[in-house]
Amino acid sequence: MAGMATAWLAALVLVFTACSTGERVDLGDEASGNLIAAIAGEPDQLDPQKTSAYFSFEVLENVFDTLVEPDENLQMQPALAESWEVSPDQLTWTFHLRDGVRWHDGTPLTADDVVYSYRRIIDEQLTNVDKFSAVTDVSAPDPATVRIVVSHPTPNLLTNLGGFKGMAIVQRGNVESGQIATHPIGTGPFAFAGRKSGDSITLKANPHYWGPEPRVSGVTFRFISEPATALSALQAGEIDWTDSVPPQRVAQLRDDDSLTLAVTPSNDYWYLALNEARAPWNDVRVRQAIAYGIDRDAIATATSYRTAAINQLAIPEGNPWFTSYDRYRFDLDESKRLLDEAGAHPENLDMLVTSEYPETVTAAQIIADNLAPLGISVNIRTVDFATWLDEQNTGNFDMLMMGWLGNIDPDDFYYAQHHSNGTSNAQKFSDPEVDRLLDAGRVETDTAERKDVYARAATRIADEVSYIYLYNPSVIQAWSNDLSGYVARRDGAIRFRTADLGRGGPE
Repeated sequence: MAGMATAWLAALVLVFTACSTGERVDLGDEASGNLIAAIAGEPDQLDPQKTSAYFSFEVLENVFDTLVEPDENLQMQPALAESWEVSPDQLTWTFHLRDGVRWHDGTPLTADDVVYSYRRIIDEQLTNVDKFSAVTDVSAPDPATVRIVVSHPTPNLLTNLGGFKGMAIVQRGNVESGQIATHPIGTGPFAFAGRKSGDSITLKANPHYWGPEPRVSGVTFRFISEPATALSALQAGEIDWTDSVPPQRVAQLRDDDSLTLAVTPSNDYWYLALNEARAPWNDVRVRQAIAYGIDRDAIATATSYRTAAINQLAIPEGNPWFTSYDRYRFDLDESKRLLDEAGAHPENLDMLVTSEYPETVTAAQIIADNLAPLGISVNIRTVDFATWLDEQNTGNFDMLMMGWLGNIDPDDFYYAQHHSNGTSNAQKFSDPEVDRLLDAGRVETDTAERKDVYARAATRIADEVSYIYLYNPSVIQAWSNDLSGYVARRDGAIRFRTADLGRGGPE
């Protein structure tokens, strides 16, 4: 996930407790008047620099800030830094902090907080350390200034610093007290108010937010694992917003005037990965055989009901970094030829999926049918997401399916996942030419040249089958007609800072 897929998260969610039609959920006094948002799973933790779970970032998007942040068009804009400049040699970036920003506990934000946050990621080798690969120094010349020195021109530095909340600025005291994972303190539009394990997380409006004051008193995130249940709750007036919408209902909901539906093309993608640390998947011909042996159209239809765009690379059509690629048609004869050429005839394939991303379970069933004529029996191993993460990280799988969310720069789509030293290269792919191209893309400042570099990298990644790309999904969300001021974003960031329910704002 901004990327996210990024790696991810935790305890399974409970099915939404039914309420009588038309009644709002009673969440206690602290949530009275809140915007009620239903998300599909429970955050594993609330430390933005350590979690990589999308469910966590849905909440944390509203709690923390970054130096800069993407607007609706995914162009980087001021956030905690109100301005910046780059030296003529492109090696020194100087950021000027916004005046008067305070943490949720009332203490002032200073440049030392930014330095601490970035040093923590670097020194502790946290999930997003790769985004600092070019950084040689981070300092605070004065309380309002942050200086970042890079070893070479870094055209995607702003995206690295602000593309998603995994790069959030955190408070030293909150970290050192050990409370950040359960009671985070940020500078964002909403402050953490409470958590009911297995049920909900509640945020309250931050009246001292540096931007426009939120127009709702708070946000309560309910954990509703079943999309049909979330949609029913929305239609009954029990919740105000959800991104857990059954894709098979989209066509019908387009004509439903009782709610607002958004189907927004995204930069997200879903993929399969084969474990190259194991035979026979370490043979590119065997991986190519599997790539020819799956029916992407059937998978996309079953998982998204044609709300997604089939794609054999990561970056979708319409994105300025898009590259056309269509090598892998569904062709079992070609699969058999490649397996024969490799002298490999695997009889079993252990496929790791998770019930918290039902797309993976649905796709696995189709893949099992696809590969059966090849003599391959697919063992679909369905686990909760915490277990999925552990199994991925320890390499205990033949194949897995997952998605990456919130990508902006081409580096987000490819480096961490496919560079030999990438921090999210769970499939253990290693190719010197891909490494060379991905390294080159990080320093190339000419946009046309950079696009060519990434086109070649993406093509080779697909040729060598580091991932088997499936499709680019749409961001599908629905909300009450009473909710205004909210925008569905193609990076999947859930921002309620401008949302208004017309029920009165914070007191």
